This record gives sequence, C-alpha cells and structure tokens, in this order.
Amino acid sequence: MSNASIASAKPGLAASSSALILAGRVLLSIIFIVAGFAKLTAIAGTAGYFGSLGLPLPTVTTVVVGVVEVVAGLAILVGYQTRIAAIVLALFTLAASAVAHTDLNDMVQMMFLQKNLAIAGGLFVLAAVGPGTLSVDARRR
Repeated sequence: MSNASIASAKPGLAASSSALILAGRVLLSIIFIVAGFAKLTAIAGTAGYFGSLGLPLPTVTTVVVGVVEVVAGLAILVGYQTRIAAIVLALFTLAASAVAHTDLNDMVQMMFLQKNLAIAGGLFVLAAVGPGTLSVDARRR
C-alpha cells in the first residue's frame, strides 16, 4: 500500500507512516554503517577472519564488503536509491549468513542467523514500501 493510499484511508496516517519508515531506515542503516566502518579501519584483522572462513582474496573482500556496507547503509539512512540499497544489503546479509552462520548446533550462531534473517526481512519490506516522504528519493521527484 502506498503512502498516498494510506493517507486517503485515514487522515494523518501518511505523516506518521513516513516517520516510522524514517525510524526504520535509521535503525536498519546503523548496523551496516558501523560494521562497514569497523571493517575498513581494521582491514588486517577482518581479512584474517575472512581468510579463516575460506573466502577468496580476503583483503580485497574486506575492502569491498566494508565499502558496500558503508555506502549502502548511508544510502538507506538518507533515503537515496533506497529500494536498490535495501535489496543489495538484504542479499548481502543472506550471503553473509550462508558463509558465517551455518552451524545450527551453536546457539550463538543460530541467534546471529535469526538476527540476520530478521534484518533481511526488514530490508525487503523497505524495498517494497520505499523510503517514505522524509527522504532524498522523495525530494527528487
């Protein structure tokens, strides 16, 4: 349902839904911006971990992953190319889960997997509903 159809159904609901979408964007973006920044400021340590997982070219992978997380996270934060950024990060999150959180006998890994599935779900919802009116995308129309 678009914000316009929500607004016609109940006055004032469109404004509150845009505020909720903004809050969701902020909360979803934080984890990626912080994680990406951490990777880019500790490349050697992250590359060592990626290497232990068997990922190819661990240093290059670290930089690419860090940049994707920061750039797409910032895009979601400000609401720029939001649908694309949300899909990219959702797929990234599912891929990261498949690589690093597959030991279902380890309760910590199971918890990380569930968290990642929830984050990916939120990102797919964001891709479906769009960034709301409080976004760069809305200002560009």
